[in-house]
Amino acid sequence: MAPIKRSNDSVFWFMNDLTSRIVAESGIPSDRHHLGKMILQGLKDFPDMVMQIDGATGETETNRSALERSVRCAESLRRHGLQAGDVIVLMAPNHLDIAIPFYAALYLGVMIAAVDRNLSIGELEGTLGVCTPKLIFCQSEKAPDIQLALNNIELNSQIITFDKGDYLLSFNEFLAICEETISIENFRATEFNPETTSALLIATSGTTGLPKAAETTHKNFAITLPYIWASYMNFPNPTRMAFICSPLQWLTALIHCIASPILSYTRLQTSLPLTAEHACNLIDTYKPTYTVLSPTFLTALLGHKDLCDFASFELIMLGGSAVPVELITKLKSVSPNTDVYNVFGMSELTGICFTPDFSPPGSCGRPMGCLQYKLLDIETQDEIEEPNVRGELCLKGPGIFKGYYKNITATAEAFTEDGWFKTGDMFYRDENWNFFFCERLKLLLKYKSYQISPVELENVIRKHPAVLDVAVTGLPDPECGELPVACVVRRPGYDVNDNEIINLVQENLSESKQLRGGVLFMNEIPMTASTKVHRRKLKEIVLKSCGSQGC
Repeated sequence: MAPIKRSNDSVFWFMNDLTSRIVAESGIPSDRHHLGKMILQGLKDFPDMVMQIDGATGETETNRSALERSVRCAESLRRHGLQAGDVIVLMAPNHLDIAIPFYAALYLGVMIAAVDRNLSIGELEGTLGVCTPKLIFCQSEKAPDIQLALNNIELNSQIITFDKGDYLLSFNEFLAICEETISIENFRATEFNPETTSALLIATSGTTGLPKAAETTHKNFAITLPYIWASYMNFPNPTRMAFICSPLQWLTALIHCIASPILSYTRLQTSLPLTAEHACNLIDTYKPTYTVLSPTFLTALLGHKDLCDFASFELIMLGGSAVPVELITKLKSVSPNTDVYNVFGMSELTGICFTPDFSPPGSCGRPMGCLQYKLLDIETQDEIEEPNVRGELCLKGPGIFKGYYKNITATAEAFTEDGWFKTGDMFYRDENWNFFFCERLKLLLKYKSYQISPVELENVIRKHPAVLDVAVTGLPDPECGELPVACVVRRPGYDVNDNEIINLVQENLSESKQLRGGVLFMNEIPMTASTKVHRRKLKEIVLKSCGSQGC
């Protein structure tokens, strides 16, 4: 009988052993938080471990290969004059090359900004204008747009293409600069203070507001990374293979890019767009043991005509938006031996926020040791002391980001005067300190003097047997504010009309929460590259299909 997974200290013992060896060699106590030195040590400890697989091509790479290539890349970065505090941009699909400059930058204290490769020229101008990178690594097809954006903002960044460009330096040529002179054994990472040196600029708020970049340090990730693995007991190699479903600009992919060489497990990723069909094929082919999925993408996988075999998964974490209890129940019905956690995390927290084991249905878990917690009344800003009362979750701790890069105003708005980070998310806790997610404050719909939770409406509508998936958004109304619209995906083989959905809501919710904007039936809910509901695109579709009068 397999042992019950529960939080324990195994990962912390392993990390203490790893970082103690690093500090013993360097004599620098703060090196226990130096991500670059941790990755170097992990790559050297297990050279034959397969670190990454591109499921689109079947290509694999070992730790030995990644070590050699990343060290050469780091030396090439040095020869290009890059040093701690400079920025590089990575803008490519999840192929085997993208991790190499990622690791090289962490060796040197160079900041990494992983950027959505689908950005328009105007969006690139804003993003590149803020992070001002010295080098940009991308695919050749995107290079003309990047160059035009750079010209428009008068920024002189060098473009390096992962594939062969007509006139630009290719990535292989970039690595070859140091091929004959570099010694892997003699290479040393740059010395810097990991507590203050920034590692990653993580894009955030791109679908609900103006894009910002959360500036996170080496120490932030060194503190929070082990907590994701707190329910595992065997280190190194806590799990055989993690399936990465997000592009590198999202927190999930960033965490695993850092953790996989340190903890010694394989990353399964793909350089192709991750559709439900492609994901099912990868799961059935490679039998991954761990993944993080959004509720929307899991719904698509469970509804796919050729249901994949989830039995290989030891653990599936669900997050990114509200996780319906019914969805977890359905997943457990097809894969009863898989542990399923409802997790809450944020880029600004550099990881997850709660310990999810032994939590009641619907809960994200209990407090973790690296964070302090409180709930604030959104009207009075008073702290909520009693259980079962909703409030904005606020946090303190060493894993919380430095602020929004070059955005003093946004940073000030994100923290209280006494230094608590305001998550912008509504929670309540029960008597046993289990926390329950309610709603993202930015997503609350304003109808007259009422605040309407899209999640509450979605949970009611999902109870209809003909509903596969649903997302609720609002139509602007000059007199009432916003009118709720339900965007519904029918379950294959079932039928349902708008009146049935409207009546279901009427029977279960108060007068102020009715679907005054109507119901729009869709083939699928639009998703971001990280497989969350694409709220901005959803609203655009509703406005185009329904107009201002409703559906």
